[in-house]
Amino acid sequence: MKRFTQLLILVGIALFVLSAMPGCGRAEHAVVAAGSTSVQPYAEILSEAFERAGGAQVVVQGGGSSAGITAAETGTADIGMSSRALKDSEAGLWFVEIAQDGLAVIVHPSNPVSGLTVEQVRAVYTQEITDWSELGGRSSKIHIITREDGSGSRSAFEDLVMDGAEISPRAITQASNGAVRLLVSDDPDAVGFISLGLVEHGEKPVKALELDGAAATHDNVLNGTYTLTRPFLFVAREEPTGHAMEFIEFVLSAEGRRILEAEGLVTG
Repeated sequence: MKRFTQLLILVGIALFVLSAMPGCGRAEHAVVAAGSTSVQPYAEILSEAFERAGGAQVVVQGGGSSAGITAAETGTADIGMSSRALKDSEAGLWFVEIAQDGLAVIVHPSNPVSGLTVEQVRAVYTQEITDWSELGGRSSKIHIITREDGSGSRSAFEDLVMDGAEISPRAITQASNGAVRLLVSDDPDAVGFISLGLVEHGEKPVKALELDGAAATHDNVLNGTYTLTRPFLFVAREEPTGHAMEFIEFVLSAEGRRILEAEGLVTG
């Protein structure tokens, strides 16, 4: 089923690319970047800046980290976007880290809980803990929200928080950071995880919890006290050339780093 879902995502990426291009095929001047929905909004901002600076058109599409890596492997995309480290089976791919991102555990602003330990978050997601009163909050059932299989955010959360334990199958699954954020902003009893850079981006507010006493902030990601961090990668089958490499070089330039830092990411 997971393989079939990834195939559908790849087909969707290909159809999107074709529909976005003039004529019936992919324009030679266009760069296609596909994958992580965590990286996607930043890639869109960077692509707009790149085009304003005279660069080639960059078509950006989501689909998840695993789908983006597969799209890079198969040539469906020039650049695959990943919000997780590459697996051993993907070690032969070319990649570059464009930034580091914190993974924020978020709740509704009205939730009196302001911080948890990583062990408590794990217990919430396995449903060992099921009520906010067990964590110093009001007496109400915890609604856990997670990302889908193949998501870089979920993979990073499993690596950094779950320590081999399984996320409860009763968790509400969403297909993007934006969807997780929206559900949490509407539900006083919900908890979810999203890119730290997206905490302040949305019509309704959410609250990022402290973890093990460290606030989820840019500075704490940079100094290492906030430990839920993951890489944002651009991936390709082999070292890119032409317009794809020009776009990557722009992202890695002082201007690209300035844009990413302004959006809440850490570029070192």
